[in-house]
Amino acid sequence: MAQLTESLDVQALKKDFPLLSRSDGDRPLVYLDSAASAQRPQSVLDAMDVYYATTHANVHRGVYAIAEEATRQLEAARASLGRFIGAPHPHREVVFTKNATEAINLVAYAWGRQNLRSGDVVVLSEIEHHANLVPWLMLKDELGIELRFIPLGADFHLDLSQLDRLTEGAKLVGVTAASNVLGTIVDLDPIVAAARAAGAVVLVDGAQLAPHRPVDVAAMGADFFALTGHKMLGPTGIGALWARTELLEAMAPFLGGGEMIRDVTLDGFTTNELPWKFEAGTPPIAEAIGLGAAVAYLEGVGLDRIGAHETALVNYALGRLAAAYDVIRVFGPAPDPVRRSGVISFAFGEVHPHDVAQVLDQSGVCVRAGHHCAKPLMRVLGVSATTRASLYLYNDESDIDALVDGLGAVQKLFS
Repeated sequence: MAQLTESLDVQALKKDFPLLSRSDGDRPLVYLDSAASAQRPQSVLDAMDVYYATTHANVHRGVYAIAEEATRQLEAARASLGRFIGAPHPHREVVFTKNATEAINLVAYAWGRQNLRSGDVVVLSEIEHHANLVPWLMLKDELGIELRFIPLGADFHLDLSQLDRLTEGAKLVGVTAASNVLGTIVDLDPIVAAARAAGAVVLVDGAQLAPHRPVDVAAMGADFFALTGHKMLGPTGIGALWARTELLEAMAPFLGGGEMIRDVTLDGFTTNELPWKFEAGTPPIAEAIGLGAAVAYLEGVGLDRIGAHETALVNYALGRLAAAYDVIRVFGPAPDPVRRSGVISFAFGEVHPHDVAQVLDQSGVCVRAGHHCAKPLMRVLGVSATTRASLYLYNDESDIDALVDGLGAVQKLFS
């Protein structure tokens, strides 16, 4: 990994990411879609390749050398991820899933089906990704639970003025830590406090927070915390659920099969110890090892430095966009080092977001257009879709300048 000075040397960092060296003729690739999926540094690719080339064997079962080494590497990755998010007991409390969506579904099914009954209250927010909405809508249909929603305020932060009323009698409060649409970083402290006062457990969707800011699940007061590897420089197909030990011990398994059992007879089964109780079948071994390498890379750079870099860059971007185009409307809070991430969703006059994204692509600028798996939020905003540019540690002012220049081509074409 490149050695960095106190402020991020983005040009040095970019050399760690093979795909960012790609160009189309004389146009370098400008990747502004990290909220959908981040790029991978060479160290992550190497870790997975070395595993496959030298160590591949199934885990937890074999007693031969490479099987034991594969198991060691898998469990080391689990421990590294657990320490990365402040898990009190990393070896027991971190359950590997294929993404944050599966992690939240695990909670909805394994905890929700066991603890929720008709009329019980689950509190979410209007800014949730579908991953933290659809599983609860499914339980609403199946069990008859009541869903309540913390509304979005005019400042693009959650309106917590009615929080005590909304959480009264709640069994679970589930909220995103950072919006994938607005860039809002949610103030979790009052939400956790209200949930505790109501006797509810707290589920935090950390998919958009863990890659960008330091996380301490214990200090946060969460009971469940979901994340995904591909947004934090790791591979696809790997994510995790952290949960308090006592909750995991009380929950029934999510999936059945091999590995999640201690014993099986023709009459029944007993479950394995944590965390394997929730990891049926062969796990994504190479992906977990890749995620462990991604954690090491992020720790080497420093989450505090990444957050500060993104804050400075989003301030630069918002300033440049506002100065260049009076037709642009940004959906998100004002710049703030604590409560705003590097996600910039916008409308560009009357031009459809998909047209904006396609024209930008002709300049080599990659942005996302659509509802961003947040259709209810789109309705709150009064739009069907937005264009979204999302920033990360390997972006700099030149990427923003390319975005601004590319929007000039959009304006020229559709004026």
